[in-house]
Amino acid sequence: MNNALLITLQTLHWFAGLVVLAEALNKLERTAPCRRGLGARERVTEWLKALAWLFLAFGGAGALLAPLMPFLPMSRAGAIWPLLMPTQAPTLQDTCIVLGFAVLIFRTRVKEG
Repeated sequence: MNNALLITLQTLHWFAGLVVLAEALNKLERTAPCRRGLGARERVTEWLKALAWLFLAFGGAGALLAPLMPFLPMSRAGAIWPLLMPTQAPTLQDTCIVLGFAVLIFRTRVKEG
């Protein structure tokens, strides 16, 4: 793959991850699945929304940390290390998914004023 294209994909992936992480943490803070007065269906919906934003926050944080992982002082032993360590640079597919979420978030912010 062309080196300039690879750097562009990595940069887009990193910035989109930053936007997704910021919005996910913002939305996660406002989600209240344990508040009083919710019916069973509303409570399940709130828990699913909280879970979705939590996964997006993990994904956004992973996009931010992936380029730094080889340099962080972590124990490389254990079962979780292979799950955390990226085996390749972000692909076009990875970048498009994260960038799509970032554009939707940005669009919503513009629409809200």
